[in-house]
Amino acid sequence: MIIIDTALAERAASNRPVRVALVGGGYIARCIALQFLTAAKGMRLVAIANRSIDKARRAYCDAGCLDPVPVETSAELERVVESGGYAITDSAEAVCRAGNVDVVIEATGHVEFGTSVCLDAILHGKHTILIGAEIDASVGPILKTYADRAGVVFSYTDGDEPGVAMNLYRFVDSMGYRPVLMGQLKGFLDRYRNPQTQLELATRLGQNPAVLACFADGSKLALEAAIMGNASGFVPKVRGMQGYPCAHVNDMLKSFTPDDFATEGYVEYALGAAPHTGAFVICHNDHPEKRKLMAYLKMGEGPLYMFYQPYHLPPWQITHSVARAALFGDPTITPRGAPVCDTVSYAKRDLKAGELLDGVGGFTCYGLVERYDVCCRENTLPIAVSLDCRLKRDIAKDQPITYDDVDLPPGRLVDRLRAEQVQYFGSVDRA
Repeated sequence: MIIIDTALAERAASNRPVRVALVGGGYIARCIALQFLTAAKGMRLVAIANRSIDKARRAYCDAGCLDPVPVETSAELERVVESGGYAITDSAEAVCRAGNVDVVIEATGHVEFGTSVCLDAILHGKHTILIGAEIDASVGPILKTYADRAGVVFSYTDGDEPGVAMNLYRFVDSMGYRPVLMGQLKGFLDRYRNPQTQLELATRLGQNPAVLACFADGSKLALEAAIMGNASGFVPKVRGMQGYPCAHVNDMLKSFTPDDFATEGYVEYALGAAPHTGAFVICHNDHPEKRKLMAYLKMGEGPLYMFYQPYHLPPWQITHSVARAALFGDPTITPRGAPVCDTVSYAKRDLKAGELLDGVGGFTCYGLVERYDVCCRENTLPIAVSLDCRLKRDIAKDQPITYDDVDLPPGRLVDRLRAEQVQYFGSVDRA
């Protein structure tokens, strides 16, 4: 922020705003539009695409722009942008291929459609920022290779826990403190929550009950842990992570010694811990003089130290990720190479052959994070790609679901990219 606010001010003063397009028209997309139109300096939300153009129009209107211009093609969109207007469209392709769009934000939350948006944007030279975890956790590493070839940034957003944690990771690393654990604060966890149990809350908040269900059942926790792991090289110590109930996140330090991190770092979560929201990083430094100073500065005796941020504001902080990508080529958080984490689908109830799985936050399954090599050996089905898979056999409650247990929907891009990801980075022997 110390750098990007100055750079954005210069872009605003010279009338050269970063031109941003948003794909999605749901609640979070509307919040993002509100932030861009009311607070973002040196950036301009020039277009919104949504399959229902009325939702794209609403996102602009709710943010104060009452006259967005409907367009159908990228050429029409380009003309609206050049004239200083705001474009709405039901064509994600139009925003991904418009020559005067610099950054595309994918905010649909749909893994198959969102994956196609990301790939199209990358192939047409757009920096691509994700607000939903499903895509990054499933095919992020291979999409990052496409982005590298195209010379653009592929990044998950600041403000959500993976981005917040990576900011902390880079901060402590820059001070010479070795990051050894990344995680987030989780207030509540019930693996069997579903859209029906969350309906009343969702209605009160004006949100999608499936989205709230994926928070409560831990599926989003798993997806975000996989994103953290693939960006840092850290892995879960056990499937699903251990989870540490504690009164305050600082209490987690009591559960570890430096020997716990002798060979690898971990992704984790604190359950029910104050300050009840945000992300954290545990780091290590055993220099005797530095330990004295840290104790004096009330950071503890060491050599393990806790750094945390007690808030996360994705729709507001995503503007930072957009600016970092467009102005500095700097991803907030992105896969570092071959995947080290993946997720596993587990049955929420006894499931019967022939049933269709309803994906993240649904009635049929929840997700747990696992080491990628274990997932490969066991051929497990990731939670984010489980949507619309049809079971070939019965699965008992709380049992993992594998690729062998399902028929995949035909022709999905996400499945092709996952196969390419295995081929590109190498596979683990499943024998």
